[in-house]
Amino acid sequence: MGQGFEDVFTQYGALLSRVANSYEANEAMQQELLQEIAIAVWQGLSRFKGDSSVKTYILKIAHNRAVTHVASQVKRVDTHRYESDTLGSDGYQSPQYSPEVVSSQQQSLVRLLQAVRALPLQPRQVLTLSLEGLSYDEIAEVCGISKNYVGVILKRAKQKVLQEEPNA
Repeated sequence: MGQGFEDVFTQYGALLSRVANSYEANEAMQQELLQEIAIAVWQGLSRFKGDSSVKTYILKIAHNRAVTHVASQVKRVDTHRYESDTLGSDGYQSPQYSPEVVSSQQQSLVRLLQAVRALPLQPRQVLTLSLEGLSYDEIAEVCGISKNYVGVILKRAKQKVLQEEPNA
């Protein structure tokens, strides 16, 4: 209500970027989706009535936009396959870890993102929101489902991701 777009995007831009990343493997498509999300958030802020937190409200917008984006991409006949995910140049660059540890962490993150992206949309959405630290109540509000169903979906999604993970 009282927050402008710049304030919201400054505060939650990284969160929205992670949402885009969880739906799109290709970096250029991630940026396109993030732009779509930013426009949707900018348009949606004028309708925010304060019934929830700003974070929950914009995440609902972001996930709805991401679902629409993915659905439109599925409809599009696309001859390109993105067989490998690569992290950008902003990967883990901590001096306290050896290159081997950093590489291992990056590979684990890539495998996790691939497993999450392989989930159907609703489990992917619930798991992504959970990874962002939202409560079951907040996830239920964003997804429009009951709190109990959030728990069921989350448990199944985690099991599926762990099954996909070799050597988990």
